[in-house]
Amino acid sequence: MSAVPSTGPMLSDGLNDALKRAQQQVNSLLLGKSHEVRLAFVALLSDGHLLIEDLPGLGKTTLAHALAATLGLGFQRVQFTSDLLPADVLGVSIYDAQSRQFQFHPGPVFTNVLLADEINRAPPRTQSALLEAMAERQVTLDGTTHALPAPFFVIATQNPVDLSGTYPLPDSQLDRFLLRLNLGYPNAEAERALLAGSDRRELIAQTMPLLSSDDVLALRQAVDQVHASDALIDYVQALLTRSRQHPGVRVGLSPRAGIALLRGARAYALLLGRRHVLPEDVQALFPAVAAHRLVAEAEAASTAALAKSILHAVPVD
Repeated sequence: MSAVPSTGPMLSDGLNDALKRAQQQVNSLLLGKSHEVRLAFVALLSDGHLLIEDLPGLGKTTLAHALAATLGLGFQRVQFTSDLLPADVLGVSIYDAQSRQFQFHPGPVFTNVLLADEINRAPPRTQSALLEAMAERQVTLDGTTHALPAPFFVIATQNPVDLSGTYPLPDSQLDRFLLRLNLGYPNAEAERALLAGSDRRELIAQTMPLLSSDDVLALRQAVDQVHASDALIDYVQALLTRSRQHPGVRVGLSPRAGIALLRGARAYALLLGRRHVLPEDVQALFPAVAAHRLVAEAEAASTAALAKSILHAVPVD
């Protein structure tokens, strides 16, 4: 598959340097997870949302806090619980007797970066309250539509093991997340540094923002300019087609999943300093884009294993 040569810098030297330093700063706070940190930046620059799923204590919330602190954007955290109501997330209209009008009081969703911690512990009604916000970047309450700030980025976390009292996210909600990450245990070197080093919360509190809202919007525009050749689009389409025919898959990937994969691959290439997408970019992203969107047959392997199997089954021409 031929590559399109770069014809010049897409970003100013200052913005490119700030993006590199931002990734380095998050990596210094979440040790030994450079690939996962890069994927988190992919979700941000792709104008998508991020689901971080893993066991307690492996850095889910640390990644979210480190990313938010580095971005220099408005940040809100909501601890999702079984008694959380939609109004607790979106906001509420309260009648003002003096003006004889209802006054809208925005909820925590009106921010740039929203951390939805343990999202699967909230009931479905509250989970679905985020659906319009994540998909449309707006909230409609009492017949009035309120635009959310730009950029708007949701980072949600959940524990896939402790499922008592939880409400699994429906497919329609899962599809709103561009990527799903699993962090896993750190390697021995990173774990040793964590044990011997400073508390992560203290380090994050001292973190200086390296990007701004204008920077993030400029980076998203730059992602749109990254070139994807016809041959690469054919490769993405072949992956989508294979996912619908692959043994063990009951429901394959939708065209929207393909759009997400292609946009994520553009962002991945940009983070590596390229103006064109390579098959390696698609391959690096495919499991994180596809696994939570696939529906497996009852007797099949996990969706993560199916995503890797699909990837191996499709050759690169």
